[in-house]
Amino acid sequence: METYESLLAAVAAADGGRPVVDPATDRVLGRAPERGTGDLEQAVAAARAAQPDWEALGHQERSRLLNAAADAVDRSAEALAQLITREQGKPLNGPGSRFEAGGVAAWLRATAATPLEPVRVLDDESGQATLGYRAAGLVGAIGPWNWPALIATWQLAPALRMGNTVVMKPSEHTPLSVLALAAIVNRVLPEGVLTVLPGGGDLGAAMAAHPAFDKLMFTGSTRTGKAITSASAGHLPRLTLELGGNDPGIVLADADPAAIAEDLFWGAFINTGQTCAALKRLYVHESLHGEVVDALADMAVRTPMGPGTDEKSLLGPLTTAAQFGIVDDLVEQAKAAGGRLVTGGDPDRDAAGNFYPTTLVTGLGDEAPLVAQEQFGPALPIVAYSDLDAAIAQANALDVGLGASVWSGDAERAKQVAARIEAGTVWINKHGTVHPMVPFGGVKGSGYGLEFGAEGLKSVAVPQVIAT
Repeated sequence: METYESLLAAVAAADGGRPVVDPATDRVLGRAPERGTGDLEQAVAAARAAQPDWEALGHQERSRLLNAAADAVDRSAEALAQLITREQGKPLNGPGSRFEAGGVAAWLRATAATPLEPVRVLDDESGQATLGYRAAGLVGAIGPWNWPALIATWQLAPALRMGNTVVMKPSEHTPLSVLALAAIVNRVLPEGVLTVLPGGGDLGAAMAAHPAFDKLMFTGSTRTGKAITSASAGHLPRLTLELGGNDPGIVLADADPAAIAEDLFWGAFINTGQTCAALKRLYVHESLHGEVVDALADMAVRTPMGPGTDEKSLLGPLTTAAQFGIVDDLVEQAKAAGGRLVTGGDPDRDAAGNFYPTTLVTGLGDEAPLVAQEQFGPALPIVAYSDLDAAIAQANALDVGLGASVWSGDAERAKQVAARIEAGTVWINKHGTVHPMVPFGGVKGSGYGLEFGAEGLKSVAVPQVIAT
Protein backbone atom coordinates (compact mmCIF):
# COMPACT_ATOMS: atom_id res chain seq x y z
CA MET A 1 0.00 0.00 0.00
CA GLU A 2 1.33 3.39 -0.97
CA THR A 3 2.10 5.72 1.94
CA TYR A 4 2.29 9.47 2.25
CA GLU A 5 6.04 9.18 2.77
CA SER A 6 6.61 7.08 -0.36
CA LEU A 7 4.41 9.35 -2.48
CA LEU A 8 6.20 12.45 -1.21
CA ALA A 9 9.59 10.87 -1.89
CA ALA A 10 8.52 10.03 -5.44
CA VAL A 11 7.73 13.63 -6.37
CA ALA A 12 9.87 15.88 -4.14
CA ALA A 13 13.25 17.15 -5.26
CA ALA A 14 16.20 15.33 -3.72
CA ASP A 15 18.05 18.62 -3.38
CA GLY A 16 17.55 22.22 -4.46
CA GLY A 17 14.15 23.29 -5.68
CA ARG A 18 11.48 25.37 -4.00
CA PRO A 19 10.69 24.73 -0.32
CA VAL A 20 7.06 23.81 0.35
CA VAL A 21 5.78 24.80 3.79
CA ASP A 22 3.15 23.05 5.89
CA PRO A 23 0.68 25.88 6.65
CA ALA A 24 -0.27 24.31 9.99
CA THR A 25 3.28 24.22 11.37
CA ASP A 26 5.39 26.60 9.23
CA ARG A 27 7.80 23.70 8.70
CA VAL A 28 9.19 22.69 5.31
CA LEU A 29 7.64 19.35 4.35
CA GLY A 30 9.61 18.95 1.14
CA ARG A 31 11.09 20.72 -1.85
CA ALA A 32 9.47 20.92 -5.26
CA PRO A 33 11.45 20.69 -8.48
CA GLU A 34 11.73 24.06 -10.20
CA ARG A 35 11.22 24.03 -13.96
CA GLY A 36 11.96 26.77 -16.45
CA THR A 37 11.40 27.72 -20.07
CA GLY A 38 13.82 25.08 -21.34
CA ASP A 39 11.78 22.40 -19.60
CA LEU A 40 8.64 23.94 -21.10
CA GLU A 41 10.02 23.57 -24.62
CA GLN A 42 10.81 19.91 -24.00
CA ALA A 43 7.36 19.24 -22.54
CA VAL A 44 5.65 21.00 -25.43
CA ALA A 45 7.63 19.00 -27.98
CA ALA A 46 6.83 15.70 -26.24
CA ALA A 47 3.15 16.56 -25.90
CA ARG A 48 2.92 17.62 -29.54
CA ALA A 49 4.52 14.37 -30.63
CA ALA A 50 2.20 12.26 -28.45
CA GLN A 51 -1.06 14.03 -29.36
CA PRO A 52 -1.92 12.46 -32.76
CA ASP A 53 -1.64 8.89 -31.46
CA TRP A 54 -3.56 9.79 -28.31
CA GLU A 55 -6.40 11.29 -30.32
CA ALA A 56 -6.37 8.32 -32.68
CA LEU A 57 -7.15 5.94 -29.81
CA GLY A 58 -10.74 7.17 -29.89
CA HIS A 59 -13.21 8.02 -27.13
CA GLN A 60 -13.76 4.46 -25.95
CA GLU A 61 -10.10 3.67 -25.33
CA ARG A 62 -9.33 7.07 -23.81
CA SER A 63 -12.31 6.63 -21.48
CA ARG A 64 -11.03 3.20 -20.50
CA LEU A 65 -7.69 4.71 -19.59
CA LEU A 66 -9.34 7.49 -17.58
CA ASN A 67 -11.23 4.84 -15.63
CA ALA A 68 -7.96 2.99 -15.07
CA ALA A 69 -6.46 6.27 -13.83
CA ALA A 70 -9.38 6.62 -11.40
CA ASP A 71 -8.67 3.11 -10.12
CA ALA A 72 -5.04 4.09 -9.58
CA VAL A 73 -6.13 7.17 -7.62
CA ASP A 74 -8.38 5.02 -5.44
CA ARG A 75 -5.46 2.77 -4.59
CA SER A 76 -3.37 5.78 -3.52
CA ALA A 77 -6.21 7.93 -2.16
CA GLU A 78 -5.12 8.00 1.48
CA ALA A 79 -1.52 8.86 0.61
CA LEU A 80 -2.71 11.61 -1.72
CA ALA A 81 -5.08 12.98 0.93
CA GLN A 82 -2.31 13.05 3.52
CA LEU A 83 -0.07 14.98 1.13
CA ILE A 84 -2.82 17.48 0.26
CA THR A 85 -3.46 18.11 3.96
CA ARG A 86 0.19 18.75 4.75
CA GLU A 87 0.75 20.98 1.73
CA GLN A 88 -2.54 22.89 1.40
CA GLY A 89 -3.77 22.70 4.99
CA LYS A 90 -7.33 21.40 4.66
CA PRO A 91 -8.38 18.74 7.19
CA LEU A 92 -8.45 15.10 6.29
CA ASN A 93 -12.10 14.84 7.28
CA GLY A 94 -15.33 16.65 6.48
CA PRO A 95 -15.18 18.39 3.11
CA GLY A 96 -11.39 18.09 3.24
CA SER A 97 -8.54 16.13 1.72
CA ARG A 98 -10.16 12.70 1.70
CA PHE A 99 -13.16 14.35 0.08
CA GLU A 100 -10.82 15.95 -2.48
CA ALA A 101 -9.01 12.70 -3.30
CA GLY A 102 -12.35 10.92 -3.68
CA GLY A 103 -13.54 13.74 -5.93
CA VAL A 104 -10.52 13.27 -8.20
CA ALA A 105 -11.46 9.64 -8.89
CA ALA A 106 -15.15 10.45 -9.22
CA TRP A 107 -14.49 13.24 -11.72
CA LEU A 108 -12.21 11.05 -13.82
CA ARG A 109 -14.95 8.42 -14.05
CA ALA A 110 -17.72 10.92 -14.73
CA THR A 111 -15.69 12.57 -17.47
CA ALA A 112 -15.00 9.20 -19.05
CA ALA A 113 -18.71 8.40 -19.04
CA THR A 114 -20.03 11.73 -20.37
CA PRO A 115 -21.49 11.27 -23.87
CA LEU A 116 -20.76 13.74 -26.64
CA GLU A 117 -22.24 12.50 -29.89
CA PRO A 118 -22.34 14.35 -33.23
CA VAL A 119 -25.58 16.28 -33.69
CA ARG A 120 -27.52 16.48 -36.98
CA VAL A 121 -28.33 20.19 -37.20
CA LEU A 122 -29.85 20.14 -40.68
CA ASP A 123 -31.70 17.39 -42.50
CA ASP A 124 -34.13 18.56 -45.19
CA GLU A 125 -34.41 19.00 -48.92
CA SER A 126 -31.61 21.56 -48.87
CA GLY A 127 -29.05 19.10 -47.50
CA GLN A 128 -27.59 17.67 -44.34
CA ALA A 129 -25.18 19.07 -41.76
CA THR A 130 -23.68 17.43 -38.68
CA LEU A 131 -21.91 19.21 -35.82
CA GLY A 132 -19.13 17.28 -34.13
CA TYR A 133 -16.09 18.02 -31.97
CA ARG A 134 -12.41 17.23 -32.43
CA ALA A 135 -9.45 17.62 -30.11
CA ALA A 136 -8.09 21.16 -29.86
CA GLY A 137 -4.53 19.79 -29.80
CA LEU A 138 -2.26 20.89 -26.95
CA VAL A 139 -3.84 22.21 -23.76
CA GLY A 140 -1.97 24.35 -21.25
CA ALA A 141 -3.47 24.28 -17.75
CA ILE A 142 -2.53 26.62 -14.91
CA GLY A 143 -4.01 25.76 -11.53
CA PRO A 144 -4.60 27.30 -8.08
CA TRP A 145 -3.58 26.30 -4.57
CA ASN A 146 -6.97 25.94 -2.86
CA TRP A 147 -8.12 22.59 -4.34
CA PRO A 148 -4.89 21.61 -6.11
CA ALA A 149 -5.59 17.99 -7.08
CA LEU A 150 -9.32 18.36 -7.72
CA ILE A 151 -9.08 21.45 -9.92
CA ALA A 152 -6.14 19.88 -11.78
CA THR A 153 -8.50 16.98 -12.51
CA TRP A 154 -11.21 19.37 -13.69
CA GLN A 155 -8.66 20.60 -16.24
CA LEU A 156 -6.86 17.44 -17.30
CA ALA A 157 -9.76 14.95 -17.38
CA PRO A 158 -11.88 16.62 -20.10
CA ALA A 159 -8.79 17.66 -22.05
CA LEU A 160 -7.50 14.08 -22.17
CA ARG A 161 -10.92 12.60 -22.82
CA MET A 162 -11.27 14.74 -25.96
CA GLY A 163 -7.89 13.63 -27.33
CA ASN A 164 -5.71 16.54 -26.28
CA THR A 165 -2.38 16.30 -24.56
CA VAL A 166 -1.76 18.47 -21.50
CA VAL A 167 1.09 20.50 -20.05
CA MET A 168 0.14 21.72 -16.58
CA LYS A 169 1.66 24.23 -14.17
CA PRO A 170 0.44 23.97 -10.57
CA SER A 171 0.52 26.81 -8.08
CA GLU A 172 3.96 27.31 -6.57
CA HIS A 173 2.30 26.92 -3.15
CA THR A 174 0.91 23.40 -3.79
CA PRO A 175 3.03 21.77 -6.50
CA LEU A 176 3.60 18.45 -4.71
CA SER A 177 -0.09 17.49 -4.65
CA VAL A 178 -0.37 17.96 -8.41
CA LEU A 179 2.94 16.22 -9.09
CA ALA A 180 1.68 13.31 -6.98
CA LEU A 181 -1.61 13.18 -8.88
CA ALA A 182 0.26 13.13 -12.20
CA ALA A 183 2.62 10.42 -10.97
CA ILE A 184 -0.38 8.27 -10.06
CA VAL A 185 -2.36 8.68 -13.28
CA ASN A 186 0.73 8.48 -15.47
CA ARG A 187 1.11 4.87 -14.34
CA VAL A 188 -1.63 4.08 -16.85
CA LEU A 189 -1.35 6.91 -19.42
CA PRO A 190 0.98 6.86 -22.44
CA GLU A 191 4.19 8.82 -22.17
CA GLY A 192 3.97 12.51 -23.08
CA VAL A 193 0.21 12.76 -22.72
CA LEU A 194 0.31 14.57 -19.35
CA THR A 195 3.25 16.59 -18.06
CA VAL A 196 3.32 18.68 -14.87
CA LEU A 197 5.89 21.46 -14.67
CA PRO A 198 6.22 23.10 -11.22
CA GLY A 199 7.55 26.62 -11.29
CA GLY A 200 6.88 30.25 -10.57
CA GLY A 201 4.86 32.97 -12.22
CA ASP A 202 7.44 33.37 -14.99
CA LEU A 203 6.70 29.83 -16.16
CA GLY A 204 2.97 30.52 -16.23
CA ALA A 205 3.60 33.70 -18.21
CA ALA A 206 5.73 31.75 -20.70
CA MET A 207 2.92 29.23 -21.15
CA ALA A 208 0.38 31.98 -21.77
CA ALA A 209 2.55 33.52 -24.47
CA HIS A 210 3.66 30.24 -26.09
CA PRO A 211 2.19 29.80 -29.58
CA ALA A 212 2.16 25.99 -29.35
CA PHE A 213 -0.87 25.92 -27.05
CA ASP A 214 -4.21 25.53 -28.78
CA LYS A 215 -6.16 25.90 -25.56
CA LEU A 216 -5.39 27.51 -22.20
CA MET A 217 -7.25 26.78 -18.97
CA PHE A 218 -6.75 28.89 -15.86
CA THR A 219 -8.31 28.99 -12.41
CA GLY A 220 -7.23 31.86 -10.18
CA SER A 221 -7.41 35.60 -9.74
CA THR A 222 -9.07 38.01 -12.15
CA ARG A 223 -5.83 39.98 -12.35
CA THR A 224 -3.85 36.98 -13.55
CA GLY A 225 -6.68 35.95 -15.87
CA LYS A 226 -6.48 39.32 -17.59
CA ALA A 227 -2.71 38.95 -17.93
CA ILE A 228 -3.14 35.53 -19.56
CA THR A 229 -5.72 36.94 -21.96
CA SER A 230 -3.35 39.73 -22.96
CA ALA A 231 -0.28 37.50 -23.28
CA SER A 232 -2.09 34.93 -25.43
CA ALA A 233 -3.80 37.40 -27.76
CA GLY A 234 -1.10 37.13 -30.40
CA HIS A 235 -1.84 33.49 -31.23
CA LEU A 236 -5.54 33.29 -30.22
CA PRO A 237 -5.75 30.05 -28.26
CA ARG A 238 -9.18 29.15 -26.93
CA LEU A 239 -9.52 30.15 -23.27
CA THR A 240 -11.37 28.89 -20.23
CA LEU A 241 -10.95 31.32 -17.33
CA GLU A 242 -12.47 30.56 -13.92
CA LEU A 243 -11.57 33.69 -12.00
CA GLY A 244 -12.30 35.38 -8.71
CA GLY A 245 -15.73 35.59 -7.17
CA ASN A 246 -17.33 37.46 -4.30
CA ASP A 247 -20.45 35.33 -4.12
CA PRO A 248 -23.54 36.85 -2.53
CA GLY A 249 -26.28 34.97 -0.73
CA ILE A 250 -29.73 36.42 -0.12
CA VAL A 251 -31.90 35.06 2.69
CA LEU A 252 -35.57 35.87 2.05
CA ALA A 253 -38.00 36.71 4.83
CA ASP A 254 -39.74 33.34 4.61
CA ALA A 255 -36.59 31.24 5.23
CA ASP A 256 -36.15 29.03 8.29
CA PRO A 257 -32.87 30.04 9.99
CA ALA A 258 -32.49 26.76 11.87
CA ALA A 259 -33.09 24.68 8.73
CA ILE A 260 -30.57 26.55 6.57
CA ALA A 261 -27.83 27.29 9.12
CA GLU A 262 -25.61 24.28 8.42
CA ASP A 263 -25.73 24.67 4.63
CA LEU A 264 -25.12 28.41 4.97
CA PHE A 265 -22.13 27.77 7.20
CA TRP A 266 -20.45 25.26 4.90
CA GLY A 267 -21.34 27.34 1.85
CA ALA A 268 -19.19 30.08 3.36
CA PHE A 269 -16.51 28.18 5.28
CA ILE A 270 -15.74 25.07 3.25
CA ASN A 271 -11.95 24.83 2.91
CA THR A 272 -11.72 27.62 5.52
CA GLY A 273 -13.37 29.98 3.02
CA GLN A 274 -10.69 29.36 0.39
CA THR A 275 -13.00 28.43 -2.47
CA CYS A 276 -13.73 30.59 -5.51
CA ALA A 277 -17.46 29.87 -5.34
CA ALA A 278 -17.81 30.06 -1.57
CA LEU A 279 -20.44 32.32 -0.03
CA LYS A 280 -18.57 35.53 0.75
CA ARG A 281 -21.24 38.14 1.61
CA LEU A 282 -24.62 37.33 3.07
CA TYR A 283 -27.69 39.56 2.84
CA VAL A 284 -30.42 38.64 5.35
CA HIS A 285 -33.89 40.15 5.66
CA GLU A 286 -33.99 42.28 8.79
CA SER A 287 -36.78 40.17 10.30
CA LEU A 288 -34.46 37.12 10.36
CA HIS A 289 -31.08 38.77 10.74
CA GLY A 290 -30.64 38.09 14.44
CA GLU A 291 -31.75 34.47 14.19
CA VAL A 292 -29.47 33.74 11.23
CA VAL A 293 -26.51 35.38 12.95
CA ASP A 294 -27.11 33.39 16.13
CA ALA A 295 -27.48 30.11 14.22
CA LEU A 296 -24.22 30.70 12.29
CA ALA A 297 -22.41 31.74 15.46
CA ASP A 298 -23.47 28.48 17.08
CA MET A 299 -22.09 26.56 14.10
CA ALA A 300 -18.85 28.56 14.24
CA VAL A 301 -18.11 27.81 17.88
CA ARG A 302 -19.00 24.13 17.47
CA THR A 303 -16.87 23.48 14.36
CA PRO A 304 -13.30 22.57 15.39
CA MET A 305 -10.35 24.25 13.72
CA GLY A 306 -6.88 22.79 13.96
CA PRO A 307 -4.09 21.01 12.08
CA GLY A 308 -5.52 19.05 9.20
CA THR A 309 -3.80 15.86 10.35
CA ASP A 310 -5.90 15.92 13.54
CA GLU A 311 -8.84 13.63 12.80
CA LYS A 312 -11.12 15.93 14.84
CA SER A 313 -10.43 19.06 12.77
CA LEU A 314 -13.05 20.23 10.28
CA LEU A 315 -11.44 23.59 9.50
CA GLY A 316 -7.73 24.16 8.93
CA PRO A 317 -5.24 26.98 8.45
CA LEU A 318 -5.11 29.37 5.56
CA THR A 319 -2.72 28.02 2.95
CA THR A 320 -0.32 30.97 2.85
CA ALA A 321 0.88 33.62 5.23
CA ALA A 322 0.00 36.19 2.58
CA GLN A 323 -3.64 35.05 2.57
CA PHE A 324 -3.69 35.23 6.38
CA GLY A 325 -2.55 38.84 6.05
CA ILE A 326 -5.29 39.68 3.55
CA VAL A 327 -8.05 38.28 5.77
CA ASP A 328 -6.59 39.87 8.89
CA ASP A 329 -6.37 43.28 7.23
CA LEU A 330 -9.96 43.14 5.93
CA VAL A 331 -11.31 42.22 9.36
CA GLU A 332 -9.27 44.94 11.05
CA GLN A 333 -10.70 47.48 8.58
CA ALA A 334 -14.19 46.19 9.35
CA LYS A 335 -13.60 46.66 13.09
CA ALA A 336 -12.28 50.17 12.54
CA ALA A 337 -15.37 51.02 10.47
CA GLY A 338 -17.71 50.03 13.30
CA GLY A 339 -18.40 46.41 12.33
CA ARG A 340 -19.45 44.16 15.20
CA LEU A 341 -17.53 40.93 15.71
CA VAL A 342 -19.95 38.14 16.54
CA THR A 343 -17.27 35.44 16.56
CA GLY A 344 -13.55 35.39 15.80
CA GLY A 345 -11.48 38.31 14.60
CA ASP A 346 -8.77 37.75 17.23
CA PRO A 347 -6.02 35.57 15.70
CA ASP A 348 -2.87 34.65 17.56
CA ARG A 349 -0.42 36.30 15.20
CA ASP A 350 2.62 34.88 16.99
CA ALA A 351 1.55 31.23 16.91
CA ALA A 352 2.82 28.72 14.38
CA GLY A 353 0.63 28.17 11.36
CA ASN A 354 -1.78 30.38 9.42
CA PHE A 355 -4.79 29.85 11.67
CA TYR A 356 -7.44 32.56 11.46
CA PRO A 357 -10.53 31.94 13.61
CA THR A 358 -13.98 31.60 12.08
CA THR A 359 -15.22 35.19 12.00
CA LEU A 360 -18.72 36.64 11.61
CA VAL A 361 -19.14 40.39 11.24
CA THR A 362 -22.33 42.47 11.25
CA GLY A 363 -23.06 46.19 10.98
CA LEU A 364 -21.20 46.80 7.71
CA GLY A 365 -22.36 48.59 4.58
CA ASP A 366 -21.56 47.62 1.00
CA GLU A 367 -18.69 50.10 0.89
CA ALA A 368 -16.75 48.17 3.56
CA PRO A 369 -13.76 46.34 2.07
CA LEU A 370 -14.80 43.07 3.75
CA VAL A 371 -18.02 43.23 1.72
CA ALA A 372 -16.70 44.75 -1.50
CA GLN A 373 -13.52 42.67 -1.80
CA GLU A 374 -13.09 38.91 -2.00
CA GLN A 375 -11.64 37.83 1.36
CA PHE A 376 -10.96 34.18 0.41
CA GLY A 377 -10.88 33.14 4.03
CA PRO A 378 -12.96 32.46 7.15
CA ALA A 379 -14.56 35.88 7.61
CA LEU A 380 -18.18 36.42 6.60
CA PRO A 381 -19.99 39.79 6.60
CA ILE A 382 -23.72 39.45 7.31
CA VAL A 383 -25.70 42.47 6.07
CA ALA A 384 -29.30 43.20 7.06
CA TYR A 385 -31.71 44.44 4.38
CA SER A 386 -35.32 45.59 4.33
CA ASP A 387 -35.97 45.99 0.60
CA LEU A 388 -35.43 42.93 -1.61
CA ASP A 389 -34.92 44.96 -4.78
CA ALA A 390 -32.15 46.87 -3.05
CA ALA A 391 -30.53 43.63 -1.85
CA ILE A 392 -30.55 42.22 -5.38
CA ALA A 393 -29.00 45.46 -6.63
CA GLN A 394 -26.30 45.15 -3.98
CA ALA A 395 -25.67 41.53 -4.95
CA ASN A 396 -25.21 42.60 -8.58
CA ALA A 397 -23.17 45.74 -7.90
CA LEU A 398 -19.70 44.19 -8.10
CA ASP A 399 -17.82 43.24 -11.27
CA VAL A 400 -17.87 39.53 -10.43
CA GLY A 401 -20.43 36.84 -11.11
CA LEU A 402 -19.24 33.33 -10.37
CA GLY A 403 -21.93 32.02 -8.02
CA ALA A 404 -24.77 33.21 -5.79
CA SER A 405 -27.54 31.71 -3.70
CA VAL A 406 -31.11 32.40 -2.61
CA TRP A 407 -32.51 30.95 0.62
CA SER A 408 -36.27 30.63 1.00
CA GLY A 409 -39.12 28.38 2.08
CA ASP A 410 -40.77 28.99 -1.29
CA ALA A 411 -38.76 27.37 -4.09
CA GLU A 412 -40.67 29.10 -6.90
CA ARG A 413 -40.20 32.53 -5.37
CA ALA A 414 -36.53 31.76 -4.84
CA LYS A 415 -36.16 30.88 -8.53
CA GLN A 416 -37.73 34.20 -9.51
CA VAL A 417 -35.18 36.04 -7.38
CA ALA A 418 -32.35 33.83 -8.70
CA ALA A 419 -33.17 34.79 -12.28
CA ARG A 420 -32.42 38.42 -11.41
CA ILE A 421 -28.94 37.75 -10.07
CA GLU A 422 -25.92 38.19 -12.36
CA ALA A 423 -23.95 35.00 -11.78
CA GLY A 424 -22.99 31.89 -13.72
CA THR A 425 -24.68 29.66 -11.14
CA VAL A 426 -27.38 30.54 -8.60
CA TRP A 427 -28.13 27.85 -6.03
CA ILE A 428 -31.40 27.55 -4.11
CA ASN A 429 -31.07 26.70 -0.40
CA LYS A 430 -27.47 25.60 -0.87
CA HIS A 431 -24.27 27.23 -2.04
CA GLY A 432 -21.17 26.12 -3.93
CA THR A 433 -22.17 22.55 -4.66
CA VAL A 434 -20.84 21.32 -8.01
CA HIS A 435 -21.63 18.20 -9.99
CA PRO A 436 -19.59 16.65 -12.83
CA MET A 437 -22.60 16.73 -15.18
CA VAL A 438 -23.68 20.34 -14.45
CA PRO A 439 -21.88 23.11 -16.39
CA PHE A 440 -20.04 25.65 -14.26
CA GLY A 441 -18.55 29.03 -15.18
CA GLY A 442 -18.66 32.73 -14.43
CA VAL A 443 -19.72 36.02 -15.94
CA LYS A 444 -18.34 39.56 -15.72
CA GLY A 445 -14.95 39.64 -13.97
CA SER A 446 -15.30 36.01 -12.92
CA GLY A 447 -14.23 34.86 -16.36
CA TYR A 448 -15.77 32.89 -19.19
CA GLY A 449 -16.04 29.40 -20.56
CA LEU A 450 -17.76 26.37 -19.07
CA GLU A 451 -16.42 23.34 -17.26
CA PHE A 452 -18.06 19.98 -16.44
CA GLY A 453 -20.42 17.76 -18.38
CA ALA A 454 -20.83 17.81 -22.14
CA GLU A 455 -20.30 21.58 -22.23
CA GLY A 456 -16.95 21.12 -20.50
CA LEU A 457 -15.91 18.57 -23.13
CA LYS A 458 -16.87 21.01 -25.88
CA SER A 459 -14.76 23.72 -24.26
CA VAL A 460 -11.56 21.69 -24.76
CA ALA A 461 -12.40 20.76 -28.34
CA VAL A 462 -12.96 22.50 -31.64
CA PRO A 463 -16.32 22.30 -33.39
CA GLN A 464 -16.48 20.97 -36.93
CA VAL A 465 -19.49 20.96 -39.24
CA ILE A 466 -19.64 18.43 -42.04
CA ALA A 467 -22.25 19.47 -44.60
CA THR A 468 -23.51 17.78 -47.73
